[in-house]
Amino acid sequence: EIDESPSKETCHHYTPEPLLGSLDIFIFSLIAGLLIYWFLFRKKTEPHFTIIWGTSPQPPNRNVVVFYGSQTGTAEEFANRLAKDAHRYGMKGMAADPEEYDMSELSRLKEIPNSMAVFCMATYGEGDPTDNAQEFYDWMQGTDDDLEGVNFAVFGLGNKTYEHFNATGKYTDKRLAELGGKRVFDLGLGDDDSNLEEDFISWKEQFWPAVCEFFGVEATGEDSSIRQFELVVHNDINMNQVYTGEMGRLKSFQTQKPPFDSKNPFLAPVSVNRKLNKGGNRHLMHIELDIMDSKIRYDAGDHVAVYPINDAVVVSRIGERLGVDLDTAISLKNLDEECNKKHPFPCPTTYRTALSHYLDINNKPRKNVLYDLAQYASDPQEQENMRKMASASPEGKALYQSWVLDSERNILAILEDLPSLNPPIDHLCELLPRLQARYYSIASSSKVHPNSIHICAVVIEYTTETGRVYKGVATNWLKNKEVTENGHKHTVPMYVRRSQFRLPFKPSNPVIMIGPGTGIAPFMGFIQERAWQKEQGKDVGETILYFGCRHKNEDFLYQQELEEFERVGVLTQLNIAFSRDQERKIYVQHLLKKNKEQLWKLIHSNNAHIYVCGDARNMARDVHTAFYEIAEEVGGLTHTQAVDYFKKLMTKGRYSQDVWS
Repeated sequence: EIDESPSKETCHHYTPEPLLGSLDIFIFSLIAGLLIYWFLFRKKTEPHFTIIWGTSPQPPNRNVVVFYGSQTGTAEEFANRLAKDAHRYGMKGMAADPEEYDMSELSRLKEIPNSMAVFCMATYGEGDPTDNAQEFYDWMQGTDDDLEGVNFAVFGLGNKTYEHFNATGKYTDKRLAELGGKRVFDLGLGDDDSNLEEDFISWKEQFWPAVCEFFGVEATGEDSSIRQFELVVHNDINMNQVYTGEMGRLKSFQTQKPPFDSKNPFLAPVSVNRKLNKGGNRHLMHIELDIMDSKIRYDAGDHVAVYPINDAVVVSRIGERLGVDLDTAISLKNLDEECNKKHPFPCPTTYRTALSHYLDINNKPRKNVLYDLAQYASDPQEQENMRKMASASPEGKALYQSWVLDSERNILAILEDLPSLNPPIDHLCELLPRLQARYYSIASSSKVHPNSIHICAVVIEYTTETGRVYKGVATNWLKNKEVTENGHKHTVPMYVRRSQFRLPFKPSNPVIMIGPGTGIAPFMGFIQERAWQKEQGKDVGETILYFGCRHKNEDFLYQQELEEFERVGVLTQLNIAFSRDQERKIYVQHLLKKNKEQLWKLIHSNNAHIYVCGDARNMARDVHTAFYEIAEEVGGLTHTQAVDYFKKLMTKGRYSQDVWS
């Protein structure tokens, strides 16, 4: 699961009540309110302060803090949009990463009058919280703090193709209420399998009037574009002080220091980059990253995260279209000095670096970006169409769907197809979301390959409705990381993300692995590890693989390795569905049904563990259905009993999925 426009809003601004005291008293109370707000949610790294609480006759600020649990950046983006919206309603808003705050002090929010916490919570993996929300999630599970007087609302980001749809958002909403918190507005559930942004917009269009009513704020206001950051141009800066793609510490790519993580990735040299398929019009690749001397540890089943770089040609074309010198050194500085987020990306940097390393220029822009950019279109018709696409009207939704989503226009395509649109590049950089790390299932075992991490991926490239060629950012970037004849090795910024996708603790347990296409990746690691366990003299249970591809002579990935593993008895059974080598298509689920008696015995009597990797929308669902049918046909269960049976296997950790949509 994923992680994850100012459309026409109904309330943005309110007229403050008359001040009751002198201007001096008002300014004093405002500063006191900000200090309280800052100290309550101080960063963990800062020293502890004793807060002196005071009273003031002045009307207090309405304070909205929006926490986000984000893995792919969408929840963070939505949190920033809500914080920005708060300013439109005359409130003070800020987005906050729960990892950076002491969330055990959440109960103290009640000490700030007219305050509330909003949570944009994505669900990751099999119902898990995102990495940055894990500590907060653990705290919610273990605490008995009294949150009475804490006002809250939750929007969850999920995907219905997954078993545990929006589990983290649902739990956060339920748990905060159980602890006594006051739910200001109903839980919102976004579904990335249909239209996550539409779900978010629909929710917030009802959320803000409810918040306005709760705070006693007039629900009217202006629909204006609000800048959060101001541009600072550095004319005489020492270029050693300028970020060149680092995620955290300046110069961290020149002087690498462990431990390596999302804020401090390791620059891993590419030691192997080979094409896996023998034919066809696709490019499937096997890449090996050298992690020698990095102190990075991993287990079979973990994920490797890589930070890609945008296509240099696309970056240059944006600069040319806007008539900008991309090598200008700049900073975007937050206009709200109290906000902990000083810059939208590491600054100072250059426009070129920002567009190459930090900003997502390849995806289709969300509605809020179109809305804020519309003011820069000099042609009235183009401006009207942009505002219409950003609106919640049926006509606007249809236009956005066809012109942006179905036509797959990225920001460059929009700039090219709307000639009168000339936004300042600094505002464009403020609006574009961050370029996110890409996660790949590791295709190796650290028992066999302790000094390298293997990736198996397919290069994404196709022609869109407008005749443009769409290229996946990360896979095309990785494809070009070829090992040269002179031995020069390209590097990839990476770190390892731990996973729950694990081989059984007892090697004697049978394993059934189902992974068509690049879903084979984690199973290459599993099979290598089972071979290593055999070499160690351990009793290794049956190891069965169900793999699928289009044609035996084109994309039978790792054919030699798999056939060798079968020959030496590591793989006790290799089942392959070549979907297009015959008239009727055959997929892995058909092969499962063919071997139903054997599979049911392994699962029901021999404690086998099932693993599924690959496409969530179709394959994983069809495999699910095949197992239900096996339980009904061989095990004599009713459909309801079969569903319950496999749910229990999931709870016990005997049915694991590593799937994506």
